[in-house]
Amino acid sequence: MSVLIKPIITEKMTADSELFNRYGFYVNPTANKLQIKEAVETTYGVSVEKVRTMNYGPNRRTRYTKTGIQHGKTNMRKKAIVDVAEGDIIDFYSNL
Repeated sequence: MSVLIKPIITEKMTADSELFNRYGFYVNPTANKLQIKEAVETTYGVSVEKVRTMNYGPNRRTRYTKTGIQHGKTNMRKKAIVDVAEGDIIDFYSNL
């Protein structure tokens, strides 16, 4: 089971990466900060200074159909914001 699921590539995270050397990742909900730090360092070859995590609960939705009321929810997600050392960069767009 891998710790990193996928990087967050949005306009806000791209601006953070250019200005403050911060990168965002969706991570496994059971992973802790030490596991996230180790995974980023081994995957991208950078040195991580700080890791911040956020847990997002599921979004619950109700649909009204002709068979009755349907209840559903999305999956829980965990985000990690990783501060990288000065001079190190992570290039998500390179084709290696």
